[in-house]
Amino acid sequence: MQYIPFASLPIEDNQLLFKHHQIINLPSSSVLASLRTNQQNKIPANKKLAVIADPIFSRNDIRLPKNKPPHTEDLEYDPIRSAIYSSDLKLSRVIGTRQEAEGILAFVPESQKIAVLGFDANLAFVTSPELSNYSIVHFATHGILNREQPDLSAIVLSLFDEQGNPQNGFLRLYEIFNLNLAADLVVLSTSESGLGKEIEGEGLIGLTRGFMYAGATRVLVSLWSIDDDATAEFMTKFYGFMLQDNLTPSAALNATQKHMQNHSKWSHPYYWAAFTLQGDWVGMNPSNAASP
Repeated sequence: MQYIPFASLPIEDNQLLFKHHQIINLPSSSVLASLRTNQQNKIPANKKLAVIADPIFSRNDIRLPKNKPPHTEDLEYDPIRSAIYSSDLKLSRVIGTRQEAEGILAFVPESQKIAVLGFDANLAFVTSPELSNYSIVHFATHGILNREQPDLSAIVLSLFDEQGNPQNGFLRLYEIFNLNLAADLVVLSTSESGLGKEIEGEGLIGLTRGFMYAGATRVLVSLWSIDDDATAEFMTKFYGFMLQDNLTPSAALNATQKHMQNHSKWSHPYYWAAFTLQGDWVGMNPSNAASP
């Protein structure tokens, strides 16, 4: 059931489910109990939004120094890096993530936000205490999913520093579990970020569960890779509904999906049904919520 895009399912009279309900998912009932317990002990964040986007993945990136001599990375030190270079996965720059980040950041005053872009979008920042200051944390980058070995799943951050030296940029699942977040919402604008390995009685173990364990009350994820322009449009609308119109994350997601479906260019479910909200539904209207 975790793989089903419930928003696009038809109900009576061929109406889609999201037209009548806000939808939120939970990996398991035990996760909800844990989220509620953590919420009672959580110290509220003192700032609003952190956006981590557009890291440096490749030596061909135009942002790297041109006079840097070629360097052969040691692929053995990190199994994720080794797996990437021995497979067909290409970590090319996604220009749309910069556009996405700028659109989102425009909704928040300077004193309440931080833009962590390019070289700064690195492992050192994400694992620092700084991230615990923000109630919304947004990642716009590549994600790596390993269904068989969830511990090899990761969010990819900058793989090179400003001098062009290679560095570890893989935020692996165990490191996500060890983060200390005060976030009400983490957004993973990466491909297949909502998937993972099925554990009987516990649901999927993956990036979503890691961020919940780290302190996030809700996580917005995707079930498949989506067109860059569509993602930028989706996220800009989602944050507009949430930060300008003061909608809850679930209501903002619902409103964004309706906006996309009503737009001739983005009407197909491919562009909007992949995004799902997982976590606690506190703040939702119980009479208008479906919880599969």
